[in-house]
Amino acid sequence: MLSRELFRNAPDRVRQALATRRGDAPLERLLAVDAGWRQAQAELEGLKAERNRGSKEIGQLFASGRRDEAEAAKGRMAALGTRIAELEAEATRLANEMTDLELVIPNLPHESVPAGPDETANRLERTWGEPPRFDFEPQAHWDLGVSLGILDFERATKVTGARFAVLWGAGAALERALVTFMLDLHRRHGYREVYVPFMVNRQALLGTGQLPKFEEDLFHLEGTDFYLVPTAEVPVTNLHAGEILEEESLPRRYCAYTPCFRAEAGSHGRDVRGLIRQHQFDKVELVHIATPESSYDELAVLTASAERVLQTLGLAYRVVTLSTGDMGFSAAKTLDLEVWLPGQGCYREISSCSNCEDFQARRLELRVRPAGGGKPRLAHTLNGSGIAVGRTLIAILENYQQADGSVIIPEALRPYLGGVEKLTPPA
Repeated sequence: MLSRELFRNAPDRVRQALATRRGDAPLERLLAVDAGWRQAQAELEGLKAERNRGSKEIGQLFASGRRDEAEAAKGRMAALGTRIAELEAEATRLANEMTDLELVIPNLPHESVPAGPDETANRLERTWGEPPRFDFEPQAHWDLGVSLGILDFERATKVTGARFAVLWGAGAALERALVTFMLDLHRRHGYREVYVPFMVNRQALLGTGQLPKFEEDLFHLEGTDFYLVPTAEVPVTNLHAGEILEEESLPRRYCAYTPCFRAEAGSHGRDVRGLIRQHQFDKVELVHIATPESSYDELAVLTASAERVLQTLGLAYRVVTLSTGDMGFSAAKTLDLEVWLPGQGCYREISSCSNCEDFQARRLELRVRPAGGGKPRLAHTLNGSGIAVGRTLIAILENYQQADGSVIIPEALRPYLGGVEKLTPPA
């Protein structure tokens, strides 16, 4: 959430920044409620001070034998107590409303983020690799995977429903190989692997900003406080909630595999074919915890780590900076990696790398103790896909497909598949 000092002292700055973001943040209501709360608090302090003075006065009146005056003063204090109780109730109500409003206001974009309403304003930063050229019409993965006998949507629909998939044989092995390959790659480059629960409580989702804004996109386990994780960002970032980390221990860089579960409530029928937008999918996530001074250097490291996966697999991609209207709720700046998918003839997002600055840390009460001493301050948190496993499988199928319907396995993955070099259609 945003700093209260920020929206109190610089409301115009906050107002202008939020105007560039998609959505209708209730800033004006928050400012009004905050003003009402501060007024109630000021009146409360004055009345409580008056009550303290009155209590002393009553004691002195009784001690001096002025009983009638003392009884009259007690009556005034009783009325004062009634008003104090009313104000305390009002202040509590306003404080609760203020917290509710703060939780639905998004982060402010970093000054380097391009302003714009949606993805049309995203800024291309760089490209890597050349998209493959084919002397045949490349297939999309939903046809290619079925013809290879590794992808099955019909049976997934039978056992669960739409937007689920079954991977058979070499497809299942390829998915598993990708997870292990990614984790190994990140570990070799300094990440600490962590295995976390696939369910989290409500407080964890509040801490990283998924709640209350995106509750409809989450899978809640009825009768419990548990939700299925929408991304490993949630459990991993929450590992240090409520803690004070020593500055010397930063940056901390974690990698974690989890399945991810999303209702895709806001997708409005997009990407209904194939594996692009599933209710359940695998992902390797990267999480960094950094000092405020180093967090944008860490964003560069995070993005390079995700890019390394695509480069090692030989997959062409581009990097774009998301516009103010296209960024996620908690992000101050996001760089998307978009991989080339020849079967669809376009680039598609395969990783989002975001610096949330202190937005999540304020909710999580995650702080850093300065190396030179002094008051602990809020950390900066970053997260990014390192990368989405299902979409990587899609990219391999579509980019490495051959005219005979087979698919070449990238060399970096072959050790994880027992040396298999090619997927071939069943005889």
